[in-house]
Amino acid sequence: MITVVDYDPAWPDRFRALRSEYHRALVEHDVPVLAIEHVGSTSVPGLAAKPVIDCDIVVRADQVRAAGDVLVGLGFTALGELGVPQRWAFKEPPRLAGTATYVVVEGALALRNHLAVRDVLRADPVLRQRYAAVKKAVAATAGDIVEYGRGKNAMVQELLAAAGLTPDERASINTLQVPTLDDVPR
Repeated sequence: MITVVDYDPAWPDRFRALRSEYHRALVEHDVPVLAIEHVGSTSVPGLAAKPVIDCDIVVRADQVRAAGDVLVGLGFTALGELGVPQRWAFKEPPRLAGTATYVVVEGALALRNHLAVRDVLRADPVLRQRYAAVKKAVAATAGDIVEYGRGKNAMVQELLAAAGLTPDERASINTLQVPTLDDVPR
């Protein structure tokens, strides 16, 4: 079973603390960061979510390695793209448990996907309520995170369409092979 909880008003503060730490470390190492975005369901006020703060650190393509090196210096473990082009995942150190951090190339479809879902859910209370209901129903029966993702997929595709992503972009997102838990060191 996957844990999905009601919205916690402390989530934005947790994100701000992460953003501050990441920004400070990137600046100290002269890594130009374009944005540090709070994405995922915890970034949407009022939305039920897995209690994990998702962060996208947005950089130019030539700064991916440098940004990743900074995260490794903070105790993260680099996991690679994990099947999502131009988005590198990092396993958080124990002191940052309950976070998911990515380095994403500016303009990448992965970033546009994250921002589109976040922004449409922030703007549309009907979609937000429907998505929360789907998440809770799927979480109650999903055996693992892969099954959870598959169970939400039709609704995510609807959100991406509402956000204006093209059919080709949605199809590309739909075909991404999310790694199984066996593929991701935990």
